[in-house]
Amino acid sequence: MKVFKFGGASVKDAAGVRNLAHILRTQAQQGAIVVVSAMGKTTNALEEVTRAYADHKTDEALTRWATVQSYHEAIMRDLAGADWAQTFRGAYGTFLWVDTVLRQKPSGPFDQIYDQIVSVGEIISTQIVAAYCGAIWADARQLVCTDDTFREGKVDWEQTQRAIRGFVNGCGDGSLIVTQGFVGQAAGTGLTTTLGREGSDYTAAIFAYCTDAESVTIWKDVPGVLNADPKYFDQTVLLTQLTYQDAIELAYYGATVIHPKTIKPLQNKGIPLYVRSFLQPEAPGTVINASEGQLTTPSFIFKVNQTLISLHPKDFSFIAEDNLSQIFGQFAAAGIKINLMQNTAISFSVVVDTNPDRLPALLDLLRQNFRVSYNEGLELITIRYYDQATIDRVLVDKKLLLEQKSRYTVQLVVK
Repeated sequence: MKVFKFGGASVKDAAGVRNLAHILRTQAQQGAIVVVSAMGKTTNALEEVTRAYADHKTDEALTRWATVQSYHEAIMRDLAGADWAQTFRGAYGTFLWVDTVLRQKPSGPFDQIYDQIVSVGEIISTQIVAAYCGAIWADARQLVCTDDTFREGKVDWEQTQRAIRGFVNGCGDGSLIVTQGFVGQAAGTGLTTTLGREGSDYTAAIFAYCTDAESVTIWKDVPGVLNADPKYFDQTVLLTQLTYQDAIELAYYGATVIHPKTIKPLQNKGIPLYVRSFLQPEAPGTVINASEGQLTTPSFIFKVNQTLISLHPKDFSFIAEDNLSQIFGQFAAAGIKINLMQNTAISFSVVVDTNPDRLPALLDLLRQNFRVSYNEGLELITIRYYDQATIDRVLVDKKLLLEQKSRYTVQLVVK
């Protein structure tokens, strides 16, 4: 069994769906599990629908939803012509379901509402792709079992493996199965959960782990794993091979080509991960496996829109284990991940993504016990396998606020 994952950019229009079908015809003759993300920027659009709906702005939510529906209908018409409604009747049923939900009063916490609506992007895209390719459509909400941590569901591996293996075995050898990335279901609730933004890569790893897959291939709009984001560097280098360890490190520090949770399940079973271009499907791309040796090419990771928070005890006591335990607990409860941390005897500093929905409440909570100062609009630069020349390169016209080094990695907070 092979597992393929296609992101939103690969299916942003009808031409993309046709290209996906071509890749499957040439690369998956023996069958495959195909994980597909929401089309184009649908997830972003559905987040706006969700905010309007949760704020009881029914008309705005319905208007925004109509735009999302029209976008998908245009793709379906392009693919199937006048017969689109019949060909893609599954997607049309999902349209009706969303319209019905948006006309009802919202209930439950925002994160729960978010998962029920935003997950629809993956449902619709896979209904379209499965129908166009003549594949078996699998509902990942019935297969990926999680707890009820909405927007960051934690996988129950035992139940998930049992469900996925049962479904795949029931489909028979050589089957082409299309399913959703990003989504699951909270056990015993019937409520949809999501695995975190960009979690479709993780879904591919879950299916691969549970089926002892031969390999996973993530199809991207880049030739493979590059040593830097082309948005920031004009001259990037293709990394043709990575160890699991280096891939985990790069993903952890924010390399956007791979979701951070993806690598470990594959490493545990020695399943290779390929990153290849859907624009050049014959090119080899990058392979991530248990190879030996470390990279010789420095890799650069840029995270923008960062906030540096510094905490000082109000009573001038030391930052000790009891303080740190309290701080970490409050960050975890707020759902804010720490990208970098550094402490001295009387201060503790962290760098986090600027999140206007969650950060203000956390800062108010921290102020109860600490003096809090913070800087916004910063950039976090991580260099894996750095030297002084690479550091100097990225600091041109930048003010360095914080630096942290280990043997192989340096992190720089700059303005």
